[in-house]
Amino acid sequence: MHAYHIIRLFQTLSFVALLAVFIAGCSKGGKPPDTGAPLPEVSVATVVSKPVYQWDEFTGRIAAIDTVELRPRVSGYIDRIAFKEGDEVKAGDLLFVIDPRPYRIALDSAQAQLERAHSSAQFAHLQERRAQPLIDEQAISRQEYDQRTTNLTQGNADVRAAEAAVATARLNLDFTQVRSPVAGRIGRALLTVGNLAQADESVLTTVVSQDPVYVYFQPDEQTYLRYAELARKGERPGSANPVRVGLASDTGYPYTGTVNFVSNQVDPATGTISARAVVPNPDRVFTPGLYARVQLQGSGEFPAILIDDKAVMTDQDRKYVYVLGLENKAMRKDITLGGVIDGLRIVKSGLEPNDKIIVAGLQKILFPGAPVKPNEVPMAAPPAVARTR
Repeated sequence: MHAYHIIRLFQTLSFVALLAVFIAGCSKGGKPPDTGAPLPEVSVATVVSKPVYQWDEFTGRIAAIDTVELRPRVSGYIDRIAFKEGDEVKAGDLLFVIDPRPYRIALDSAQAQLERAHSSAQFAHLQERRAQPLIDEQAISRQEYDQRTTNLTQGNADVRAAEAAVATARLNLDFTQVRSPVAGRIGRALLTVGNLAQADESVLTTVVSQDPVYVYFQPDEQTYLRYAELARKGERPGSANPVRVGLASDTGYPYTGTVNFVSNQVDPATGTISARAVVPNPDRVFTPGLYARVQLQGSGEFPAILIDDKAVMTDQDRKYVYVLGLENKAMRKDITLGGVIDGLRIVKSGLEPNDKIIVAGLQKILFPGAPVKPNEVPMAAPPAVARTR
């Protein structure tokens, strides 16, 4: 037993001696012994610090500014269709021709009635002028004089009525040529040649305007109240706020416009308020009825620190990143995140404007303070622009 205790004492003393040598080696220069293993390579990027705007995202629908169901102003049989279905037309372009012959005859008849009225009025005028000296000489009775004066007044009225009838007949003849009231894209012909078109009833076709277009969307009640408060404080315009729009097939929000209408009441059933933006459509990208993603500028300009989302790590309920520290060590920093601006995440707190964070190679960092070999890269947004939340 005595020999056993001597051996255990010798082992303990040897371990303590080796530990002392190791600690002494670490205290010289503050570095652990060089094992010869290469340092893990990581990509680092300097945080982006710039003034930004908050953008809130909504869903919406594209709508035409002008949508017209084209109906004839006069009845008749369709004589000709003067457009190609699906083409764009200009305001005033001829679209349909209704058989004009009955209306041309009606115009001729009205013009003849006008000539007759002119003749009657001229005769009544002569009669009244001749009666003037006769009544002074008492050659005719007062009753006959009044009758001639009345005939003149009636003749003038008949002329005006005939002129109105001619104008109506000419207008009806013009209405046999159905023209587009707006510029836009025309639909299919709902009535073809030979069919009867009833005035103010039959729908001949539809025309929808193309440029610009409306985008309707519905902000929620809380967002609306926040906008109203910012407007009262002067931190956000009360009208003509900019919007960015993207379609279902777009990456990001490549189109811009402005809000031109907000409803005067909140829908109590949905808790939303209807808003409308005007967006130019020179390339005819937008078609009425399409689904649209809408970003509305939700704040005034404010300074922000932005980072790539893929640099953010999670530790239970905390978010953190690795920052390149002294002697190229990966140092952990807990952060508070905000929304997304142009594909980069807002950091509300935890980072400084000149910090360099590790954005790639995070799996190689085994513990905070681990030495790394950094390669600097730009802080880039991901290919698909993320949505603001």
